[in-house]
Amino acid sequence: MRFISGPRQAGKTTIARNFLESQNSGKLYFNWDLREIKDKYKREPYFFETALYDSKTGENLPWICLDEIHKMPKWKNILKDYFDKFENYCRFIITGSARLDWFRKSGDSLAGRYFLFKLFPLSLSEAADKPITLTTKEEKAVEFIEKRISTVNYEQDTMDQLLNYSGFPEPFIKASDNFHLRWQRDMVDHLIREDIRDLTRIFEIENIATLIQLIPERVGSPLSLNALKEDIGVSYTAIKNAISAMQLTHAIFLVPPYSQRITRSIKKEKKCYFYDWSRCKDFAKRFENYVALELKIMLELWNDYGTADFALFYVRTKDGKETDFLITKNNTPWCFFEAKLKDDLIVRHHYKHSRILNNIPVVQITHENNILKKGDNLFYRVSASRFFC
Repeated sequence: MRFISGPRQAGKTTIARNFLESQNSGKLYFNWDLREIKDKYKREPYFFETALYDSKTGENLPWICLDEIHKMPKWKNILKDYFDKFENYCRFIITGSARLDWFRKSGDSLAGRYFLFKLFPLSLSEAADKPITLTTKEEKAVEFIEKRISTVNYEQDTMDQLLNYSGFPEPFIKASDNFHLRWQRDMVDHLIREDIRDLTRIFEIENIATLIQLIPERVGSPLSLNALKEDIGVSYTAIKNAISAMQLTHAIFLVPPYSQRITRSIKKEKKCYFYDWSRCKDFAKRFENYVALELKIMLELWNDYGTADFALFYVRTKDGKETDFLITKNNTPWCFFEAKLKDDLIVRHHYKHSRILNNIPVVQITHENNILKKGDNLFYRVSASRFFC
């Protein structure tokens, strides 16, 4: 089975249905959000069996998509039953707007029956219809950076459209301020009243709507749950559960601090970013959020591809010296990234952080267009419109 998880309205259903149509399996899409499908299952657990056998053509097995099935009680048992019974008759696509990797950690195991993939909002390379750049197990960070900047290609207009309207396909393509605002409001309503309500035991869901309003001001800074608790007037446990629910439903993602070999580093508070970076009204915070998600998409792609084990961190010392992002490869520091609106000299403490972590390269990503500068073979200043394309 192929598990595909990602934010609501990122395009999971569209991709799945288009793929099924290309495989002559268009009738084998079933949305478990619909009461009709749930009722069919209650009457007959294998309600799709006839359509499945009728869809088999040639030597290739048909594909069946079970969308949002994780909202069903004991969904893992249902999937195990389906897979074991129909493994030789079809291939499965399981899609959902929640983190399926969280659900699979408890209860009955589906180990050995699936691969998990993640679908994110559009990256710049996707929006500009450019090829995706992969890396190899042996490739050093400098080699990857040089390959990434080797082509003289700036997609500033496309990047600014992403920054203004997000990477979600519908508002990005329409590029309308009025539509974007309505879309954001509807997204919050669907997220709270459908996904979070259906998937968690959180009853005071309006606290999450308040958090969605408060967190954009805190993007780029370590997120203090105690401060949020005081601002909203609820318990620490309620805030912690709400943040977990927002992670579960792909509203936000957290970047932890890296503390190994960095003296006086912050070790607890994580930084919080939105999958919809356009929620940040402050443009500097929005740009940092955009860079964070571009890096996360890049690393998740490499991890899904099986290149190596990549992870995203930030570095911040107790005296406030911070480097926005650190990528590790197989638990070893690999490369630093810093987000800046305007091109400027790389600040000295980034050199220090690089030196402490075995002289790994530092890439300063700027919103400013037509920038590419190198220093000492380890320090780069480059436009985001070039690096991420």
